Amino acid sequence: MRGNWLDRINSPEDIRKLDVHSLELLAKEIRTRIISTVEETGGHLGANLGVVELTLALHSVLSTPRDKIIWDVGHQCYTHKLITGRKEQFHTLRQWEGLSGFPLPQESEYDHFGVGHSSTSISAAAGMAIARDLKGEDHRVVAVIGDGALTGGMAFEALCHIGSLGKDLVVILNDNAMSITNNVGALSDYLGRIRSDSTLYKAREDLALFLRKVPLVGKPLAHVAHKFKITLKNMLPGQLFEDLGFAYLGPFDGHDISRLQKAIRAGVERGGPVLLHVYTQKGRGHALAEENPQRYHGVGPLRVVSNSKRTTLSFSEAFGKTVSALAEDNEKIVAITAAMADGTGLGGFAKRFPNRFFDVGIAEQHALTLAGGMAREGLRPVVAIYSTFLQRGYDQIIHDLALQNLPVVIGVDRAGVVGDDGPTHHGAFDISFLRAIPNMTILAPRTGSELTSMLTWALEQSNPVAIRYPRGDAGTCYQGPAFDPRVPIPASIVKNGQDAVIFALGPMVDIALEAARLLEPELSCGVVNIRSIKPLDDNLLRRLASGKKCVLTMEDHVLAGGFGSSVLELLREESEVKIECIGYPDAFVPQGSIERLHEEYGLSVQHVVRTIRKLLPGRPLKAVAREEQ
Repeated sequence: MRGNWLDRINSPEDIRKLDVHSLELLAKEIRTRIISTVEETGGHLGANLGVVELTLALHSVLSTPRDKIIWDVGHQCYTHKLITGRKEQFHTLRQWEGLSGFPLPQESEYDHFGVGHSSTSISAAAGMAIARDLKGEDHRVVAVIGDGALTGGMAFEALCHIGSLGKDLVVILNDNAMSITNNVGALSDYLGRIRSDSTLYKAREDLALFLRKVPLVGKPLAHVAHKFKITLKNMLPGQLFEDLGFAYLGPFDGHDISRLQKAIRAGVERGGPVLLHVYTQKGRGHALAEENPQRYHGVGPLRVVSNSKRTTLSFSEAFGKTVSALAEDNEKIVAITAAMADGTGLGGFAKRFPNRFFDVGIAEQHALTLAGGMAREGLRPVVAIYSTFLQRGYDQIIHDLALQNLPVVIGVDRAGVVGDDGPTHHGAFDISFLRAIPNMTILAPRTGSELTSMLTWALEQSNPVAIRYPRGDAGTCYQGPAFDPRVPIPASIVKNGQDAVIFALGPMVDIALEAARLLEPELSCGVVNIRSIKPLDDNLLRRLASGKKCVLTMEDHVLAGGFGSSVLELLREESEVKIECIGYPDAFVPQGSIERLHEEYGLSVQHVVRTIRKLLPGRPLKAVAREEQ
C-alpha cells in the first residue's frame, strides 16, 4: 500500500496489520494531521507530537480496547484519538460540542479513564488491575505517565502501593525532560542521569544474555551476576523503581517503533509491576516546537496572525510584573509556582530574583505548605496557581495556612471558564471552596490596575488572601487605586441606579455596565464592582439594595456556594427585593470559547437585559427591544 495510510485506519485492528515500515509512514501522516488541526483549533501540540510512535506501538502490541491504556494528564492523546475511530471528527477538537482535547470515556470505549490533571494514571491503572484480579478477568493494564507528572506525590503513592502488591501492571514513563517548562528537582536530575547512563542498562542485559548461553556454567554465572548487581545498585539505572517493587526496563528510544514493540511485549509478558522507561522528543516533527517546546506545549490557533503589537497585559502578566516591582523594595517577598512559571507570569520574577523564586514542579500541596513554613519564619510568600489546580491543595489551605492564620497571598489564576480545554481546566469552584474557610480573604479585580492595588494591600495583611483573576486581557495600566491596608477593600459604585442594581465580580462588571447602558432610556440600573468577595462590603450592599425592585448578582463561577449565595445570605431579610443570581448551574461546564460559554450560560449582555426585563414586568422597554433587534 502507498500513501494515505491514515485514511485506511479505522481502529487499532488496522494498526495491528501493518509492518514497522508502514507504521513509520503512518506516523508521518499523523504528525501532519495533528499540526494542521492544531493550527486551526489550538491545542497541546508539543506533547502530542512526541508520542506518535509510542502510541502506535502500544496499540499494535496490545489488544485494545480489551487491554486498557490509561493516559496521564491527557496532553498526549491526539494520536490515540485518530486511530480509535475519531479521525473524521478530529477537526472539531476542543470546539463546542466537538471532540475533547483529553481522554473522555463518554466519547469512546478506548478511553478508559477521564483525565486532565496530572499524576493520576498509575493510581487509576492500579485500581483497574486490582478490579481485574478480583473479578477473575484476564487483560492487561498499562499506565502512561510523563516525567513531569511523575513529580506529583500521588504518582509515588501509587508506585509504592502497587509495587507492594505485586500486581501485573506496566507503567510506561514517557520521559521528554519536560512538563510544561523544564522539570525541576531531584527526580528530574535522577532521570537525567538514567538517560545519560543508558549504556549501563544495555551492558547489564547483554552480559546476562551472554552468560546464559555459556554451556554448562551459563545459568549459575548469570545468577551470580544478578546478585553482583546489588553491590552496584547506585551505578545501575532505574534502581529507585526496582526498590519500589518494579522491574525496570530501559531507557528506550521512544521513536523507534520496532524497539518499542519489543519492549512493550517484554513488559506485559514479564508479569508483576514493570516500569518501562522511554525517552521522547517533545514537539518532534515540528521545527519550532522542537526548538521551543515550552512555548509550543499548548497553543492557540497558529494561523491567526496579527500585524499589530499587543499593547495590553494579561492578568497573569500584570500579576507577575506587580510581584516583581514590589519585591524590589521588599526583600521578604518570595514567589512560588507549581511548574507554571511563565503561565502564571512569574518568569520575570525568576530571572530577577532567582534566590527568591521556587518552582516546586507539579506539587501544589507542597507549594502551599512550603509557603506556610516561609510565612511562619517572617517571609511574605506569593503563590500563583491556576484555579483548577488549586483544588489539589485544599487540605493545605485549611490546615497549613488558614488554621494558623499565616499571611500567604494566593494568586488564583485562570479563575472562571478558560475556553477550549473544557471542564478539567475551568476555574469554576474556587469561591465556593475558599469562602467556607475561616480567616480567608477573597478578592476579585476588575482590571490589572485593581490587581496591582490588591496585591499591594494583600502583602500588608496578617491573614491568608486569595486573589482570583481570569484568563484574558487586564488592560494597559497597572498603577491602581490605593487601598487602606488597615481596613477591608470596599466595593465600588460604577453606576448609580434607582430601579435595580447589579452586583458583579471582576470582568462581569463590564458586561453588567453595558447591559445597564442598554436599559438606560427606560430603566435606571446601578452597577457595583464588588472587589471583595469575603468579607463583603455589607453596609454598602444593604444600602444599595434597599428600596430597589430587584438585585442581580453576576459571577464567572458556579452558583452553588458562590458569590451570589453570599449575597442571598446577606439580604435574606430584605423581603421586598427580588434577587436573581447569574452564574453556572450545578453541572460541569463543557468546552467552547469563553464567549460561547458566557452566551450559553446567561453571562452575556443580552441575557442580563432579558433577565431584568423579566424581573421588572410592565415597564415600557421599547428602546431595549430596538437594541436587541
